[in-house]
Amino acid sequence: MPRALPSAAEAAEILSRKRTRPARRPPRAAGARLSGFVRSLDERFGKGPDTLKARWREIVGETLARHTEPAKLSRPRKGAAAVLELKVEGPAAALIQHQAPEILARVNLFLGAGAVERLRVVQGLVRHAPAPKALRRRRPGPLDAAKEAELAAGVACARDEDLKAALIRLGRGVLRRESETQP
Repeated sequence: MPRALPSAAEAAEILSRKRTRPARRPPRAAGARLSGFVRSLDERFGKGPDTLKARWREIVGETLARHTEPAKLSRPRKGAAAVLELKVEGPAAALIQHQAPEILARVNLFLGAGAVERLRVVQGLVRHAPAPKALRRRRPGPLDAAKEAELAAGVACARDEDLKAALIRLGRGVLRRESETQP
């Protein structure tokens, strides 16, 4: 047989007699517990190859970053300087080997003096990171109508249509470049 629910007054009286449990406090964030541990690990082992990968384009420059990628940072147990393993596209390996002292100097400037002792060059496929927005090519905007009409009038005497189209493309490029350089 179903039991009848208490009225509002009876429920208030029952709740006043019963003691409820206090709400549980949420646990401390894991980051608060781990921050000291991570800080000690960072002091002990330093920055790894992921940090280098994130800033590689800034460290070595645009040209070298297109052909290289830091793969591994090996640290000996005795606390000596590390060995940086660079993944390099095949034909560029000789050039990278030639520029190893400059690359080492730049990496040590980023990681700290004497952090990396030598480079190990490994040939392989380099994953190209997307270029920063500042380096991406923008699609050129259209010329204004007056310049376009002047350009069309200038090549109107050409009889060959392919030649006329090529001259118009060339003229647009020259006029755009002139407008970019003028203040």
